Amino acid sequence: MKATDLRKGLGIRLDGKLCVLTNVEHRTPGNLRAFIQITYKDVLKGNVLDKRLGSGDDIEVIDLDRREMEYLFSDASGATFMDTESYDQLVISKDILGTALMYLRPNSMTMVLTHDGNPVTIELPPSVELTVKDCPPEVKGATVTNQTKDAYMETGLMVKVPAFIKTGETLKISTENGNYQSRA
Repeated sequence: MKATDLRKGLGIRLDGKLCVLTNVEHRTPGNLRAFIQITYKDVLKGNVLDKRLGSGDDIEVIDLDRREMEYLFSDASGATFMDTESYDQLVISKDILGTALMYLRPNSMTMVLTHDGNPVTIELPPSVELTVKDCPPEVKGATVTNQTKDAYMETGLMVKVPAFIKTGETLKISTENGNYQSRA
């Protein structure tokens, strides 16, 4: 497949390693040649890397099996997901998931990507709704400036939120950068 046809979420083989694309940008800087800037996750090592590709480069695309699964719980062995069609359970190690668990509530649905029956990664929606578990009280008279405070969500995720947010509110959080978007 040509580099210009690459899309986020595709599985590729790069330098002999299985990788999943997390971001793809087509850039044309000024009077220079256009290129494709990709961000990918190395499946075996778990690290996220960037690479610049020429527009005409050929990339080997790998078929990834996408299944909708329900996140049940996590423990020391990893996170347990259940296939909604066959009711089979799959345990994915926390090394593979990274920080993705911070955006998942128990019993929430997500897409699990597998290759040859082995889990590779999960696809998160663009935003999730989480409940504020703990945050400091609102400071009186702090209406003049755009002040933020730390709020700890039900999953353990720490988010900078506006000063008017209270404990117990449900918020919409971006999964791409972990920023507060709005009240739910």
